[in-house]
Amino acid sequence: MSVDRRPRTPREKYGEELRLRRIAAGLTQEELGDRVVCSPTLISHYEAGRRLPKPDDARRIDLALKTDGFFERWLEDLESKYTDHFAAVAELEQQATLINQFALSLVPGILQTDDYARALFCAYRPNYTAEELDEFVVIRTNRRRILDGPSHPVVWTLLDEAVLRRRVGGPQAMAEQLHRIADMAEAGRLRLHVLPYGVGAHALMQSLLTLMNFEDSAPVAYVEGFLTGNLMDDPALVSACQTAYALALSDALSHKQSLALVRAAAEEHVHGQQ
Repeated sequence: MSVDRRPRTPREKYGEELRLRRIAAGLTQEELGDRVVCSPTLISHYEAGRRLPKPDDARRIDLALKTDGFFERWLEDLESKYTDHFAAVAELEQQATLINQFALSLVPGILQTDDYARALFCAYRPNYTAEELDEFVVIRTNRRRILDGPSHPVVWTLLDEAVLRRRVGGPQAMAEQLHRIADMAEAGRLRLHVLPYGVGAHALMQSLLTLMNFEDSAPVAYVEGFLTGNLMDDPALVSACQTAYALALSDALSHKQSLALVRAAAEEHVHGQQ
């Protein structure tokens, strides 16, 4: 029998302590979820270290388990380098076995090159220092490390054609970005599909969407807007997102056709045809 010798993360230690305190209190995940006013699936994510409760939820956990503010205080030591709405998503990416991502207008974060990411941050931050910009880029591009391994996670990437056409960072930076995506697709590291303009309306044209599956827990879905995001674990909502993704994927070009389109778009940026 193999033994997992990977050091536990601070979040995993938090989750394990929560599990032990819950069991000691004689509560099931469902019963604790009722008292915290959340789903038992969310409690399971807390206990697995995949997500952290919000301060109000941690406070209710302390009340339910009679732990005198223990979990709320500990939460303060686990602050993330990511924005509040994305911190849990960044943690989940590291543990997902399958990621299905759809991008409506920009390249997904885990695929962004340094120059592409830098151009994005410059575009929506009117005042910044070089040091701040470097830090933002490092944080963003460090997420690419989940793709360094040969097999996990399995990644499906569905792009609206608008992602290929909007020039971010100049012609050369955009071409480099698209060639990187194509290289990964050709190497078998991700499955690539493009929704061409000719499709017209499609099931995901209102939002970015990321679906994640795990070995030992329920799947989640994440949608994002300007300065906000919504991570969903409710089975009905996740199922609806999965259906929308499947519908959009059915309208997309094949992997081979998508790869050719991405390569062609990269060359068009270089030669100034857009």
